[in-house]
Parts: sequence; C-alpha cells; structure tokens
Amino acid sequence: MSWLSEFFTAFVEALKDKFHHGDIGEKINEAIMQVQNYFEIGDVKVVITDAVIVTWISVAIMIVLVTLLIKTPKLIPGKGQTVLEMLIGLMLSVAEGFGLNRKEAKHIAPMIATICIVITGCNCISLFGVAPPAKNIGFPIGMALVAIFYVIYVSIRFVGFKGFWASLTSPIPFLLPFKILDMCIKPCSLALRLFGNIFGGFVFMEFIHIVIPIIVPGILSLWFDLADAILQAVVFTYLTIYYIGEIVEVGHEYNEHPEKFKKQKKAKKVKKAKETNETNTTATAAA
Repeated sequence: MSWLSEFFTAFVEALKDKFHHGDIGEKINEAIMQVQNYFEIGDVKVVITDAVIVTWISVAIMIVLVTLLIKTPKLIPGKGQTVLEMLIGLMLSVAEGFGLNRKEAKHIAPMIATICIVITGCNCISLFGVAPPAKNIGFPIGMALVAIFYVIYVSIRFVGFKGFWASLTSPIPFLLPFKILDMCIKPCSLALRLFGNIFGGFVFMEFIHIVIPIIVPGILSLWFDLADAILQAVVFTYLTIYYIGEIVEVGHEYNEHPEKFKKQKKAKKVKKAKETNETNTTATAAA
C-alpha cells in the first residue's frame, strides 16, 4: 500500500498548489496582456499579435469543420448538410423580414455567414484554454469596420445611390446629420458590444480558474466560452443584416414610389410658405 499512500500524498500536494492563489491581479493581468512579435520586410517592422495568430488558427479550424459537415452536397442531404441548410434558411428568413427580397437575401448570405463563422470560431477558441482574439480591441474594431463598409456597399448596390440617399434623408432632410452620426456610431456599437462581452467573460473565467481551479470552471465554461461566444456572433450577424435592411427597405420604397417622397417635400414647402404668410399677416395686423 506504500505506492497508494505516496500517490495520495502527491495528489494532495498538487491540489494544494492548485489552490495557492498568489497575486490574483497579477495573474489576470498577465492573461489579458497581448503577446507581440515582430518580423522585418526590408526596413519595415511588421507587428503580429497573438490575436492575429489565434484568428488564423480559428478560421482554419472552422473551414475544416464546415467542410466536414458539408463534404459533397447531395440532393438528399445528410445530417451536417441539413443543419447548415437550416441555418442558411433561417438567415434568409431574417433578411427577408428586414425588407430584403429573396434575391438580395441570397446575395448577402455568403458574406454574412462568413462573418458569423469567423466570430464564432474566434470566440469559441477559449474552450481550449486559448485567449480569444476579441479580448484585443483591434479584432472587434476590425470586424465592425468590415461589417459597416459592407452594409454601405451592398445597400448602394441594391437600391442605388439615390435610394441610399433617401434612407439618410427620410422622413425629413433635417435628420441627415443625425443619420450620418448614426452610421458612425453603429460600428462603435458593434465593436464595443463584442469586446465588452468577450473580454468580460474571459476575465471572469480567468478569475474562476485561479480561485476555484477544478470542476466549477468546466461548468461555467459551457456558458461563457461556448453559449455566450455563439450568442455574440449571432447578435453581431443579426445587427449587420438589420442595418442593411434598414437602408434597403427605404431605398426600395423610394425606387418604387418616388412620388411619395416628392409629395412630402412639396407638402413641407407649402406648409413652410403658409407659416411664413401667416407670420407676415400677423405682423402687418399688429403694425
């Protein structure tokens, strides 16, 4: 029984070491600090952070997983192909619900699905004990800029510049500066929402790993490293589709019924003229 007692003693010592917290703040600080490496191209130094490397790895893993799910598309789909077709069908339904027609929904599906897959893979990588790229603010900002530029590009492609302009000046031209400001705020909102949720979850899980290193982290990881990671990708994707639909819906209305917008402008001019006449009449009567 000597080997059993030695094993038990060693196990207890290892368990004590696990629960020896040390400086919790310093450990969390080390976890959130980004790792930077440099390589030179001529006289230019190029920085590569851990977020970039993890993003590449995550995207490669997601490509492999999607390929394994689909394999060769068949008329009678297998389980993997069925799941993906259901998800694509759900995405098309959401897009149509926001004012896009079927053709437009199919056009944006590949790009929107790519954004969703990239964010999902990068967020879920924390399941394997790897820091997610979104803990670096550069990743959420980059994804948000890609999303908002795509929103503007594809909206103009669908409804034309006039339709896009109509969405900025509807219902009244006075709102134009606020609509432009809103267009600038949207990527900030996307980036900060993604960064805040993933960074907060990452710091919390690091704290749990330090304070209670066994059992509990595995349970909580199902939410913070898996469910919440997927949820944030879905929210990001959903809002991107919503932003496109917000512009395209007004653009379609303008292209199909431009007379409505002209009537609105004419009615506003007439109303303004009447108010001016009433003001002048009142002033004359007072004099």
